[in-house]
Amino acid sequence: MTNSKAGADPRQHIITLSILIAVALIDQLSKIWAVGHLTEGATRSVMGNFFKLTLLYNEGGALGSQLGSGTFYLTTSLIIIVVIFFFIYTNRHNAFIAWPMALCAGGAAGNLIDRIRTGRVVDFLDFDFFDISLGSFHLERWWKFNVADAAITVGVLFLLVYILFMPRVHPDKTAAVSEPE
Repeated sequence: MTNSKAGADPRQHIITLSILIAVALIDQLSKIWAVGHLTEGATRSVMGNFFKLTLLYNEGGALGSQLGSGTFYLTTSLIIIVVIFFFIYTNRHNAFIAWPMALCAGGAAGNLIDRIRTGRVVDFLDFDFFDISLGSFHLERWWKFNVADAAITVGVLFLLVYILFMPRVHPDKTAAVSEPE
């Protein structure tokens, strides 16, 4: 992976695009499978109570939020995907940013395809990681999600790790170091 703008490997751009396309494709194929093989609301156990398949259709947003109409979520999704593409383009020479953003873009594209096609997003992955209790908020089973949501989450986590823990080269420090003539 290169972190330099000069002389970036063209394969890096192909990898970025491949990640984006692969995520959107795998997401759509998994949703086609889920709709064809699962019954809405019925649960199929895969690994006991920990991992189940439960088909549902989400007309709202992340974590089942209902902040507006379907048009609101469609419009917001379009704006978000444009912003993600902008960040991929501006960071196309930095794989540590471009590749996780490609995961996010592929996930956003997968969910956007659902919203355009049917006005709602197919969710079917049902995990029970751990319970959360914060004041009056209690979560005993996690929200249902899909491959697109998982890709977005992984992309954001990689970006956070990169932003928080990767060393930075500051322009003022690099200017002081020059190559011998």
